[in-house]
Amino acid sequence: MTPAMRNSFAALLMLLPGMALGQTMLTGDPGLGAGSLGGPGPFLWNDEAALAPTAAPLGNSILGDRTPGAASLQAVAPDADVTLPARPMDGPADDAATVLADSMVLQGDRTLIAAGGVVVWYQGARLVASRIVVDGPSGSLTIEGPIHLSRPGAADPDAEAVLIADSGQLDRELQDGIIRGARLVLARELQLAATELTRTGNGRTTTLRQVVASSCQVCASDPTPLWEIRARTITHDAETRLLTFDHPQFRAFGVPLAAAPFAVTAPDPTVERRSGVLRPEFRTTSGLGFGIKLPYFVTMGDHADVTITPYLSASRTRTLELRYRQAWSNAVTEWNGAISRDDIQPGETRGYLFGNALIDLPRGYRLGVQVQTASDRSYLLDYDITEADRLWSGFTLDRVTRDKLFFGRVGNYHSLRDDEDNSTSPAQVADVIWQRRFTPGYVGGQALLEWSVHAHRRPSDQDREGRDMARASVGLDWRRSEILPGGVVGAALAGIDADIYRIAQDSDYDDLVARVDPMLGVELRWPLIGGGGGATHLVEPVAQILYSPSGTDDDIPNEDSRLIEFDEGNLFSDNRFPGWDAREGGLRANLGVTWTRIDPTGWSLALTGGRVLRADPERAFPPGSALSSTRSDWLVAAQYDSGTGLALANRALFDDGLDLSRNELRLGWLRPDLQLSAGHLWLDGDAQEPERPEISELVANIGWQIRDGWWGNAETRYDFDADKAQRASLDLTYRNECLTVEMGVSRRFTSSDSVRPETSLGLSVRLGGFGMQEDLPGTVARRSCLR
Repeated sequence: MTPAMRNSFAALLMLLPGMALGQTMLTGDPGLGAGSLGGPGPFLWNDEAALAPTAAPLGNSILGDRTPGAASLQAVAPDADVTLPARPMDGPADDAATVLADSMVLQGDRTLIAAGGVVVWYQGARLVASRIVVDGPSGSLTIEGPIHLSRPGAADPDAEAVLIADSGQLDRELQDGIIRGARLVLARELQLAATELTRTGNGRTTTLRQVVASSCQVCASDPTPLWEIRARTITHDAETRLLTFDHPQFRAFGVPLAAAPFAVTAPDPTVERRSGVLRPEFRTTSGLGFGIKLPYFVTMGDHADVTITPYLSASRTRTLELRYRQAWSNAVTEWNGAISRDDIQPGETRGYLFGNALIDLPRGYRLGVQVQTASDRSYLLDYDITEADRLWSGFTLDRVTRDKLFFGRVGNYHSLRDDEDNSTSPAQVADVIWQRRFTPGYVGGQALLEWSVHAHRRPSDQDREGRDMARASVGLDWRRSEILPGGVVGAALAGIDADIYRIAQDSDYDDLVARVDPMLGVELRWPLIGGGGGATHLVEPVAQILYSPSGTDDDIPNEDSRLIEFDEGNLFSDNRFPGWDAREGGLRANLGVTWTRIDPTGWSLALTGGRVLRADPERAFPPGSALSSTRSDWLVAAQYDSGTGLALANRALFDDGLDLSRNELRLGWLRPDLQLSAGHLWLDGDAQEPERPEISELVANIGWQIRDGWWGNAETRYDFDADKAQRASLDLTYRNECLTVEMGVSRRFTSSDSVRPETSLGLSVRLGGFGMQEDLPGTVARRSCLR
């Protein structure tokens, strides 16, 4: 064999058993989970019934702006060092082993024979055997198998190294010795079978000679595993949790595929993070062709790590991806980026950089830093980074206590959309919000005081198109509830909001504008509860009457309240505009009723209905919308939860003639063998208003157990109005006891001047037994041995 061939086989061998020689800290590795090969990423589930979102979630931020969220930052405690101290032979008198057996016989006052279901506990080690003979003068043990021995000091004997053998002889401490025909099982996953096994160093080091390693089930009728690694010796260090293979050879179905003329190290199955090669990913796209990603993970102590990922395709791209993560006692950060040269834009260097950090400050404050930049939007799509088309970079500062909230941010927006001009869009934005909840001393009840400041600037200097704005606001809301005769709950409501605006570079508006909006109201609720047949029924009619002076707001440009929702969440709200630039006014009544049925078998059903009545139409609402006339559309919402994983929710808006203007249906079904989440949204449009097109869109994600070991995941987004799909993906995962294969295909159908449709294929293979395995849905196919 030539040196070049030896080097190639050695490199292949180092890839095959690892596929995960390095492991992670802080967060999971992006792009290595189920569904990440062909689709946009794994769908996250919890233990409750899931309802599909009909739009991209805004996250938990106070100000949701649909920009991509920063990487989820969290820190974990570093792995504790494992030390196996030597045990002195001259220990205390009560330093004795505990032995359980069906029968025990003492011979000659010095030799003990225990037989039948023998279990021995001694200084942290556990030994299970069919028969043991203890020689008093030497302290050695002769053991008849089958033998199961957990290592001394194991915090979890079932999850850590287990020694299995037919027979053997150990010293008094059950740590050092030689076992013939032995098999070492690590974390109930990786098996190492050898002709001879030696334990030294007080049980720390286990050396196997003429050894075969595999995590596959081996049957007597078919002793050839799916894959195996043969080596002259394999050494396992219980403290460092490293396996060292001397002159290893990799075989599949008994056929040698690769070998290395030197020693190779790999982590055992209990290791969560260690420097080394992560499993490679094979990826084929219509834009980049066939390529391979080969991540290399580098630990920098317990507090930091770097992942370097070269991405090479046959002739289309040369890419280097980097990820850096670090955690301190009061801060954590993560940075992701890549730089590319490809044939999609020949001669140009493309790339992106996303980074963020969270820093805990004194007195409960938290500072956030975020950087998001990309050479072009198509780069983010071509390399499957994110589908976001607006990026935000800047600083945030927040503090939340029991009765106070502070949030501030300053940063820059950058749009990647073809139809948006960054020079005429608000780019530099600053916000500060301070809230305090308290109980007034004289009138009682609950009050909320809020101060806020906002400013944004457009880079353009043109009149109107380059309008810049700044606003300072103060608001006070008060509510006091009392229980009236008959169980009716009455509440008095009051509030006042004041704003002052500074408007620049727009001749249609005055430079300074001020306004004050007071509000008064009353509310009556009548909660009723009853039951029958074991079920519980809750009924609550609610009536609110509110009054605010009608204002025109024509002297203030509406920048932050252009998207108005009407649902059960704001049916009883005094202001349905999401921002500050527009406010709801006039005399109005919010009327509604809710009914909930809770069945003793676990299922529940809830219905909500209501509408808004006005003395005069509210001009601030768009004409033809559900809230624009003196009588709003009827709102009816229903929710069903089976208690066993199935959930349904539907919300509809319709007028007195039962003509629908909006309908939203969501479905979730969560079982061990099925994970379904789907939603359909329909909005009635207006052909005369381009800003209100008709929308009919389906979003669905389904994961299901195809058969034992096979898990499928499919996702689609379909536009019925345009009669075409926006995206679709299908991912398949096969898992058995020793192998995980992930494959996927996805298609993005949308296109624009800078973005074209694209098809992507992915494949990844991982061998079990090296490094800690990730949790995936579905079952694991296990080989059964027939006798």
